[in-house]
Amino acid sequence: MREDVFTVGSLTSSSRLVMGTGGARDLVELHDALVASQCTIATVSVRRVSAGVDGSLYDLLSTLNLDLLPNTAGCKTVNEAVLTAELAREAFETTRIKLEVIGDDVTLLPDPVATLEAAAKLVDSGFEVWAYTNDDLTVAQRLEQVGCVAVMPLGSPIGSGLGIRNPHAISLICERLSVPVLLDAGIGTASDATLAMELGCDGVLAASAITRATRPAVMAAALRDGVRAGFAAFHAGRIPTRTIAEASSPSLGLPFSS
Repeated sequence: MREDVFTVGSLTSSSRLVMGTGGARDLVELHDALVASQCTIATVSVRRVSAGVDGSLYDLLSTLNLDLLPNTAGCKTVNEAVLTAELAREAFETTRIKLEVIGDDVTLLPDPVATLEAAAKLVDSGFEVWAYTNDDLTVAQRLEQVGCVAVMPLGSPIGSGLGIRNPHAISLICERLSVPVLLDAGIGTASDATLAMELGCDGVLAASAITRATRPAVMAAALRDGVRAGFAAFHAGRIPTRTIAEASSPSLGLPFSS
């Protein structure tokens, strides 16, 4: 068990919690939450940050020496996502991109067809693609096959806080993929992050669960510990579930046993 080594593409991190920066009320709260989370990778929407503005989110992430993972949040078409990724590469001098192509304005669920097409184009252009997707095993496998360095199935819709609605689907994806799997979207509290890791995820991305909490830094610390606990529990090897009780102490040899 190597909790201290988490590698995705060219990135190596000491933390399996990746923090999203969207929804933060101000930069001071965001700073405190990032520090409390002990993450080393943070996502940022290309459309909401400028690398050339003093006092910006970009400055904060640079000050904390965090690895930046630009994302294509808000993109709805293949061309839009590819263009946004190309802008990120120029602005932030990185080939890493978290790919999001949204298919529905109400649920913000990903468009699997467009996501696959955009992922293939970006991989061919030399990008390291972290692909946000639904909890469908076949789609996840196809994303791995086109060359994504990480697959990021949702637990439930973005910002919903509903947790993991289909644990079995997440578990199957974790079992069948060779690239890192990170639970993305739907996290509401620390137990959701723990469950994701217990299901076999390699990491968790959390944004709204932290930035929109009443006390973001406290929630960031809770999610940090939840990820660690879930990772340890998964690798400890849990006992099998049973439909009847099984005594923890043997009855053989007890003085009054019959």
